[in-house]
Amino acid sequence: MAELKRLSESRDLTRIERIAAHSHIRGLGLDSSLEARDASEGMVGQLPARRAAGLILQLIRQGKIAGRAVLLAGQPGTGKTALAMGIAKSLGAETPFASVAASELFSLDLSKTEALTQAFRRAIGVRIKEEAEIIEGEVVEISIDRPGASAVPSGAGAAAAAKTGRLTLKTTDMETVYELGGKMIEALGKEKVQSGDVIALDKASGKVTKLGRSIGRSRDYDAVGAHTKFVKCPEGELQKRKEVVHCVTLHEIDVINSRTQGFLALFTGDTGEIRAEVREQIDTKVAEWREEGKAEIVPGVLFIDEVHMLDIECFSFLNRALENDMAPILVIATNRGITTIRGTNYRSPHGIPSDFLDRLLIITTQPYTEAEIRKILDIRCDEEDVEMSADAKVLLTKIGTETSLRYAIHLITSAALASQKRKGKVVEMEDISRVYQLFLDVKRSTQYLMEYQSQYMFSEVQGEADGDDAMQS
Repeated sequence: MAELKRLSESRDLTRIERIAAHSHIRGLGLDSSLEARDASEGMVGQLPARRAAGLILQLIRQGKIAGRAVLLAGQPGTGKTALAMGIAKSLGAETPFASVAASELFSLDLSKTEALTQAFRRAIGVRIKEEAEIIEGEVVEISIDRPGASAVPSGAGAAAAAKTGRLTLKTTDMETVYELGGKMIEALGKEKVQSGDVIALDKASGKVTKLGRSIGRSRDYDAVGAHTKFVKCPEGELQKRKEVVHCVTLHEIDVINSRTQGFLALFTGDTGEIRAEVREQIDTKVAEWREEGKAEIVPGVLFIDEVHMLDIECFSFLNRALENDMAPILVIATNRGITTIRGTNYRSPHGIPSDFLDRLLIITTQPYTEAEIRKILDIRCDEEDVEMSADAKVLLTKIGTETSLRYAIHLITSAALASQKRKGKVVEMEDISRVYQLFLDVKRSTQYLMEYQSQYMFSEVQGEADGDDAMQS
């Protein structure tokens, strides 16, 4: 049974801790003076771009840059999405960060403007403050009375409700005994509260929070777990009024107020179109809370990748939306040069209209040097837990320089599997060569297509097709 439990736990860990393309990014890799380090927090190179992103980050934290837009422009594989991820990780959990791909907005369920509005409101946080009555103290004793079998009514729920008990809590100044009901006993059991723990009970909701273990009980055990936290015994009264802060996004408030199932609609994904009247009422209420000091707005970050996929209507909407009082910071990225604006016949830099380009702070990324590619491959080898010889890394760096960084990163795990197949512990040059022959990069794939084009369906050579048309005429 223990083996089965351990196996299920390991499966859960495998499912949660999957290695993604940017899972090695921990931040922007800046020091206290906003100077970019050569390699730090998973970021390598792109020093000017990271310094500029650090400055934007500082303005976001100070709340001085709401309603602005930043464009990350550069060639494919130069770290634009990594920069956006670095900004997101550096902001922390308090600041909302919403990420969408431009092609996601063209769905059948929602209109383009509704999808953009929902994305905008997911990136705007509301920090709501309220006072709650809590009981905070150190557990002296928990005693639970279980009635005899004859006294218990039928049904498991009735058995749980029939339990009664007493909880003795103390602070440095006082000690009190509380009578416990079935639900409170169950809540204490879920948190595994025992004598010597410091806990907080919310009187309104009955929620139990374990704050840690009392310092006075630190000598009870010879050894404790790494996650055990020791705290001081609370002072003063057991019952206190404490300010509680809830952080939600405007979109979450919209969904809760516009759907009959309320909060559950967030989990089912059944958001649908939200009426403008609902949003207006919510904005009015949030404005009232701000005036009363009960809430404050936290402008977050909305990241739109592949922004050249948006059409002229979406850009017109963004122009207007950025002028709103409660607009987030918009970060967009593209790898296009001068190209056609979607929905028109006009060409423009990055496929973005000139009036919208004028609103943007533009950060450019440069191609990585050979030394930087080597550092990135070292980081990815550590992230993917692959041990590779120095010669193999030199070969992989050369492949990354001649083809692309993304292709070289893809070969890391493939080469590790090839190494396992020959029962090797370290990835060698022969493993890299093997997977290089098995998987083609873009250049070799194009060359192959040009060579065998006549054998593919619907791929007539242009010259031959023109000749056939001339013969028919």
